[in-house]
Amino acid sequence: MKIRLALAGLLLMGSLTACSRVPGVYAYEKDGTVRAGAAAPFDPRTYVDGIWASKVLPTVQQNAVDVTTVAAAIEKDPAAAGRQYGKRTGTGSPFAYLVKGTGTVTEVDTDAPTGPLTVEIPGAKPLKISIATGPVVAGTAIRDGVGFIKFGDFTNQIDYQNVANQLNNRVKTDVITKVPVKDLKGKKVTFAGAFSALAPGSILVVPTDLTAS
Repeated sequence: MKIRLALAGLLLMGSLTACSRVPGVYAYEKDGTVRAGAAAPFDPRTYVDGIWASKVLPTVQQNAVDVTTVAAAIEKDPAAAGRQYGKRTGTGSPFAYLVKGTGTVTEVDTDAPTGPLTVEIPGAKPLKISIATGPVVAGTAIRDGVGFIKFGDFTNQIDYQNVANQLNNRVKTDVITKVPVKDLKGKKVTFAGAFSALAPGSILVVPTDLTAS
């Protein structure tokens, strides 16, 4: 009996030891640190660095639709406009649109957290939109609008949201800092970017490209 118990104990210890060496299995030392087998934590900055220039910017440039076309379609039939021009992460989520355009800055609001530029787009029916210039650039418009960043590609919702946040950070560092925002009133700007249809008649573009002339 004692021999059988001893053998069972040895087998149990052996199986636990072997399991700790299986790739992807976390093995913890007494001090709580993780050793061999632990997966590296997800880094949203590294992820976005790898797709910003090679995928995000080209996707916006290739797929952006004139903002006046999108705005007119939304005004006529929001659901049909979403199906034709937008993308969304799931039923009930707002549609995100990739848009582009050229217009004149009529107002620069440096008091609001998003620092919106009011831009008037010429046409038979002039359209006024806003472009976010920060310091707060929030939302998931770029992540959702490009269409190739899927929730199923990530381990959890936090990683998925952090990708959206990091994309917005790249807008602040790579796009907005290159434009003299406070001096833009009365000037013409050309832009491309994304917006989420959060409220009827409201368009706040998060720019991936913004130039002034």
